[in-house]
Amino acid sequence: MAGKLKLLVVDDEEALRTIVHHELEAYGFKVDVAEDGEVALQKLVEKKFDVVILDIYMPGMDGMEVLRKIREENQKTKVIMLTGVKELKLAKESLALGANDFVTKPYEFKNLLACIDRVMKE
Repeated sequence: MAGKLKLLVVDDEEALRTIVHHELEAYGFKVDVAEDGEVALQKLVEKKFDVVILDIYMPGMDGMEVLRKIREENQKTKVIMLTGVKELKLAKESLALGANDFVTKPYEFKNLLACIDRVMKE
């Protein structure tokens, strides 16, 4: 299944974005990245993604606003929010806004893979 899925990783932290990108690509996913919410929304207009892995806190347009815009456009793209442990309240709010799941940072790669698998089975 991994080789067929297209993922968009959205995070303002370049190091984290790069690590996640390489881990997911090595696992067989087709991966694109965006450094902020505006770039992410533009990429979502240009391409279809199965899953967006979206950081909650980013400068400019944060992950919650990106999620709102994705859902306002009725996109069926699955969304997994990335959040710090201190932001669990926001992560739970994101579920009410239409996120499919969330993963807390720092995370283990196997947990992210399990989350992707879980949301794709929904």
